[in-house]
Amino acid sequence: MAPISIPPDVSVRLFDLPRTNAKSRNVDAPTSAMEVTGPQGQLRVNLPPYIFTNLDESNKKISVSVGDDSIKHQKAMWGTMRSHMQSAISGVSEGHICILRMVGVGYRATIEDTAITKKPEYEGQKFVSLKLGYAHPVELGIPKGVKATVPQPTRILLEGPDKHAITQFAADIRAWRKPEPYKGKGIFVNGETIRLKAKKIK
Repeated sequence: MAPISIPPDVSVRLFDLPRTNAKSRNVDAPTSAMEVTGPQGQLRVNLPPYIFTNLDESNKKISVSVGDDSIKHQKAMWGTMRSHMQSAISGVSEGHICILRMVGVGYRATIEDTAITKKPEYEGQKFVSLKLGYAHPVELGIPKGVKATVPQPTRILLEGPDKHAITQFAADIRAWRKPEPYKGKGIFVNGETIRLKAKKIK
């Protein structure tokens, strides 16, 4: 597999994790980690024992290999872990974005400093407040490390270094109004589209 290029503004640190006394039966239990720091923040990727990394400081590249690529699970995880590492490196360098579109009469989103139905989980937490045709507004706490803005009342822009945190939060928002195939209403993530179904005429 091709090595991952490290941008000039990103520093990478590889280190072993403290060994636990109890032997884990989980083959994916992490034994080492990669910590990346860049202009957008800091992220850590935990690595299972069969994933090996080699950091080439002079060429700013990191290569990823597995202990035994004839073992199906290791071979499958090879690409997955490389993808996680690549995502973390690009995340702290450039950040990731996710755009949500709200389609429906009266659907609106705002960012609020406080919530009626939720208590903040950390100091300074803000909330996405959604009007989705329910009798009450839907309030969701913005996760740490994720920045949410509303460039238009029917658009939500999520930004941050951690791709997983952004996509998970986008999925949490979408779950309140999944796109439906008859009127094409709902919350769409990024370029998501839906094929409309013809209504059955009785």
